[in-house]
Amino acid sequence: MKMFKEQFAKTLVVSFSLILALTFSASAQTKRKTIKKKSTQNAAPVKTQNPTDEDDAAAAIKKNSRPETESQTTSTEKTNKAAKPNETVKTNARGAAIENKPIYFYEFSKSDFLISKIYIEHDENGKGKITFQKKDFAELITDPIELSAATLERIKTIWQALNFLDSTETYQTVRDYSNLGTMKFTIKRDGRAREATFNWTDNKDAKNLADEYRRIGQQFVWIFDVSVASENQPLDAPRLLDALDSMIRRNEVSDAAQMIPLLKELGDDERIPLIARNRALKLIEKIEKKEGK
Repeated sequence: MKMFKEQFAKTLVVSFSLILALTFSASAQTKRKTIKKKSTQNAAPVKTQNPTDEDDAAAAIKKNSRPETESQTTSTEKTNKAAKPNETVKTNARGAAIENKPIYFYEFSKSDFLISKIYIEHDENGKGKITFQKKDFAELITDPIELSAATLERIKTIWQALNFLDSTETYQTVRDYSNLGTMKFTIKRDGRAREATFNWTDNKDAKNLADEYRRIGQQFVWIFDVSVASENQPLDAPRLLDALDSMIRRNEVSDAAQMIPLLKELGDDERIPLIARNRALKLIEKIEKKEGK
């Protein structure tokens, strides 16, 4: 009986030991599975690229690349936009911009005159600018100009008659009339340049050229004055229109017909007095009648 009890006790101890071992082994396996599962979830997914993905990527790169001709066109457009307003832009065979720079220059200065300085410059097409200074004004005023076809033809004819670039004539007479102002002609073309300064001349062509530029100056200075008046001093408009009427009668403007569009605008401009609008419309009738003869 005693021996049976001892064997039963040993059996219980062995059984209990086996149960503990099995429980520990199961717990360890469960932990390993949990750790492995977490590790798999945290790992970055690996993307495999098949041949179709590579083809799509190559197609995208090819599609996004800008053609060379488009790049050249954009570069030319930027160059053209950077050109000055009074210069005509052309392009050569390679698409590079070519600027029509001023060729003809005229200057007049007399400190005692109401318009003490006038600078006129233009290209072969008559496009350029006028810069002038009024007496008692410190700053110069600059405006773009475009000569009419008739004016430009007259001027070019006189320049050719003078043969200015190849001539050595000074145009200045023995007599000095500096009290009437000083004039200067200049031509810059094809790397050559020449200028001539005088205050009085007996050369008929030189005198005619100075008169043409003086008329251009008076016309475009008047255009500036009437534009300022219509915006800031409308009561000056009647006086300015009377002055234009007088200049046209004395043939003191370059091309009266060129001013018809501006006079039509003044005739409809309600900012200026009615009397000025009516005078603008009457001037149009006078110019058209004169041009029709």
